[in-house]
Amino acid sequence: MATGGTARGTATVATVPPISATMLRFFTHIVRSYFKRHFRAVGILHAERMREASGPLIVYANHGSWWDPMVSVLLAQTLMPDRNHYAPMDAEPLKRYPVLSKIGIFPVEPATARGAVQFLRTSEAILRSGGVVWITPQGRFADARERPLAFKAGLAALGLRVPEAKLLPLAIEYTFWNERAPETLLSVAPGVKLDSTTTEGATAELEAALEAAMAELQAAAVARDPLPFEVLLQGARGTGGFYALGRRLRAIFTGKRFQPDHSARNAGEAGR
Repeated sequence: MATGGTARGTATVATVPPISATMLRFFTHIVRSYFKRHFRAVGILHAERMREASGPLIVYANHGSWWDPMVSVLLAQTLMPDRNHYAPMDAEPLKRYPVLSKIGIFPVEPATARGAVQFLRTSEAILRSGGVVWITPQGRFADARERPLAFKAGLAALGLRVPEAKLLPLAIEYTFWNERAPETLLSVAPGVKLDSTTTEGATAELEAALEAAMAELQAAAVARDPLPFEVLLQGARGTGGFYALGRRLRAIFTGKRFQPDHSARNAGEAGR
């Protein structure tokens, strides 16, 4: 893809980065296999808010783990597979992983005026081409319980620069319930329509919207009930090892169906 857009107030044309469909399919396969291997399930609340989103879209999320970019890839290719997806990344680390530039990751120089301009111009071009930009506006790893969220200014500046874009908050948690493997839990909040015309005011609005989504997800995680969640991916089930082998042999000798889940509730949810 080679469409471009012009950043307002400048003569510089920002080009939408190309994406290799072959490399993206390969990377998506790796991401899905990683989640299947390391998590019991990926569950989401309000997935329809992402599935039904149209037009230029900015998805912004809290940033608690190394897994967050993989969450973005999984959601993008599961819920919005027909759209082009992009995300900014520190230019220096991206040089060490050039393959990422082939799947929609574009470089920015953090904490510099030049980097801010790079981010805004490229993101605006992407959005005006109908693409989706994924952002972790905290700009660092932070525990999901940390408050305030303390966003960097870039997200608000982009939202004000492209007012027709929808801003969609995404809450992410990784937690253990009743099984050996942890859960990836997600919640999509309603899209944000900015009322403020200042970067500071818009940042406060965006932080409040994500905090509300994180509070809803936290309550659902504490409840330890998988039923409200839509399962996007089913991963590792059961305890494994000799314990699982013993239960499997007992099921064979008693003629009962083997159920790998430790919890009866999780077993019922997994069979939906």
